[in-house]
Amino acid sequence: MYLSRVEIDSYNRQKMKELSHIAAYHSWVEDCFPEERQEEERTRKLWRVDQLDGKNYLLVLSPGKPNLEILEKFGRSSTGETKDYEGFLASLKEGDRARFRVVLNPVVSKYRPGQKRGQVYPILNKKDQEKFLYDRAEKNGFKIEPGDAWIVDQGFYQLKKKGKRLVKLNKVAYEGRLEITNLEKFKETLTQGLGKKKAYGFGLMTIIPYK
Repeated sequence: MYLSRVEIDSYNRQKMKELSHIAAYHSWVEDCFPEERQEEERTRKLWRVDQLDGKNYLLVLSPGKPNLEILEKFGRSSTGETKDYEGFLASLKEGDRARFRVVLNPVVSKYRPGQKRGQVYPILNKKDQEKFLYDRAEKNGFKIEPGDAWIVDQGFYQLKKKGKRLVKLNKVAYEGRLEITNLEKFKETLTQGLGKKKAYGFGLMTIIPYK
């Protein structure tokens, strides 16, 4: 696994015009792996957009190395970088504590009489958004003590697929502290993602261990 990052060229109007909806970011990520496009065998990649010190970054976790030249297509020149993630994963242990960040798509499915499938609604209440994360902690290999997670950003991503109507995806960014309780499940969470809509910038959890 490889973790890659590039600073988005946020002050370039032409580039930002092309990145006007979340599907464009998805295509950008997929384009970074031209061999997969040629072989028509795409692997799962996790990605998200982060803001740090007033700058925007695209963060990508992938089984293979991305093409750095393509990674910088909408980024600032020479800001693309890739690091091996396997050594970091191998260093983790049950009981480790870490600071985390993750962007999720909190939704709930509600059934009505006669429906075979529930209709999906965004969760907009802050307390319910917090509960959405806490409820998924244990089965994903970690625990969060009460008050150790907080919402740092929320809003909507615009998703426009060719020939389809515009869809708004509920976006909530969380930060906090966690403890690893099941190492294998937690590694799966880090590498496979948490929650839904992973192709569109959700589910990538990153951590910084601390004592």
